[in-house]
Amino acid sequence: MLEPLTHIGRDPATGGYVRDAWSEADMELREWFAGEAARRGLDLREDRNGNLWAWWGDPAARRGVVTGSHLDSVRQGGAYDGPLGVVSAFAALDLLKNRGVTPGRPLGVVCFTDEEGARFGVPCMGSRLLTGAIQPDRALGLTDDDGDTLADVMARAGRKPYGIGRDEETLAHVGTFVELHVEQGRGLVDQGRPVGVASSIWPHGRWRFDFRGRADHAGTTRLADRDDPMLPFARMVLAARAGAERRGVVATIGKVHVSPGNANAIPGLVSAWLDARGADERDVRDLVAELAEGLDVREESWTPEVGFDAALRDRLARVAGGDTPAPILPTGAGHDAGIMAAAGVPAGMLFVRNPTGVSHSPDEHAEQADCESGVVALADVLEDLCR
Repeated sequence: MLEPLTHIGRDPATGGYVRDAWSEADMELREWFAGEAARRGLDLREDRNGNLWAWWGDPAARRGVVTGSHLDSVRQGGAYDGPLGVVSAFAALDLLKNRGVTPGRPLGVVCFTDEEGARFGVPCMGSRLLTGAIQPDRALGLTDDDGDTLADVMARAGRKPYGIGRDEETLAHVGTFVELHVEQGRGLVDQGRPVGVASSIWPHGRWRFDFRGRADHAGTTRLADRDDPMLPFARMVLAARAGAERRGVVATIGKVHVSPGNANAIPGLVSAWLDARGADERDVRDLVAELAEGLDVREESWTPEVGFDAALRDRLARVAGGDTPAPILPTGAGHDAGIMAAAGVPAGMLFVRNPTGVSHSPDEHAEQADCESGVVALADVLEDLCR
């Protein structure tokens, strides 16, 4: 089932995927989702924020159980982050039908839009808009690298951007949400299990640092006369690593814009994005405060720690684990399930073992047998929740 997706948004030079929200690749992925829903006779709906929902049964009659994930990617991402959850959702429904199961509650498959935030800088945009975790005006004004706003690209895609925002009608259909995802780490490898359950999501955020200097000639400007913003930027990178090590958190600067960007010119502006995460919110906040002192910094997103519903978590572990409950482990990766849980929707997550732990990379991988174990576990969970 993953095979039809392998060519969409793939960079032949690297093998990685570039599937920005509302891009040509994203629109092709949406068509694939619609086709899978139609083949199964599911009722396809798109909410006002661009999230896709495929229903088996009528959620207006009774709140349903929903599974799914996202289809967009980080730049040069892997094949499993997001799509494994969507494909597994459809496969689990197929398995339930093959078992002759008639769900006692409506079952839905969701594809959340713009989970990665690769284009506009704010992750989980679709679920944040759905739940009201981000204000529509702020979302619509976000710009991509070409200067296009979210409002611009949604309008070009034939959507109505000024109708976005918290969607009570759609939320009222969701009684429980369970997201399956490839594990981004090696927790399940260490425990020797193919499937696990999430306990919580670490607090995490993104900050933009702007370092301003004076653009000048690289060959004729003496070192003593330079105002080079690369130097404070470099010091910040080293300080982020050292500060993260002291506090037991993680800090990453994975995106940098240098202006004007000439090899033979001293830059006038360096903009860098810091991603910081950790088990303890205070440690993350203290790190950012230390780095930001005296600098031009803007917080672009922040997600507090999310603990998944304990009763649902334990139920998932019991059902998904077979004879032995599935291991329960925290994650430092953000997910739509976390946004839904923070909004009060009973939510949980299943992880499928990643043999190397590598993610957000073309080298991301999951073994076929583990993916199949994930589908069986998800089907068992959905059957249990729909009784």
